Amino acid sequence: MSKQDTHFFNVFSLVIGLLVAVAVGLFALARIVASRTQDLQVLTEADYSRNVDARIHPLAREAIAGRDNSALAIQTAQGAAAGTAVAAAMPKNGTELFEQTCSACHGPGIAGAPRAGDKGAWAARIAEGKPMLYEHALKGYQGKAGVMPPKGGRMDAPDELVKQAVDHLVQMAQ
Repeated sequence: MSKQDTHFFNVFSLVIGLLVAVAVGLFALARIVASRTQDLQVLTEADYSRNVDARIHPLAREAIAGRDNSALAIQTAQGAAAGTAVAAAMPKNGTELFEQTCSACHGPGIAGAPRAGDKGAWAARIAEGKPMLYEHALKGYQGKAGVMPPKGGRMDAPDELVKQAVDHLVQMAQ
């Protein structure tokens, strides 16, 4: 064996040894960190199943204006009867309905919905009169600017509660 081969073998062995030492050090560090956090995240199988069900459960069912939405009501009733659908509690007034349902679109302006409190966006709509606003909220509306599902997709909300939510939106825009 020549002197160059011996030198190469020594350097190669040193590099491999350092890489192994770094790998062992990282493994030890990972074990230390995991031992401190592992006990905090222990879930029972029932808790885990509940968390998975909550993550994959549909967030909302939405009715579409101009279409037959009777199947939506049947699916919701069947899901509730089977215990699989978790319905949100019925709001007590229009303000609560706005916070639970309407603010999903009218807060950020999704699907062309005029933002709550935007006086410019609401001026033309308010000028058409409350009866028109009530009709669009209750029956849905599809226009150039966007889509409004009947009752904002909350089909179980009573008409009076929807009208109160419209009144709340109008008050915010004035």
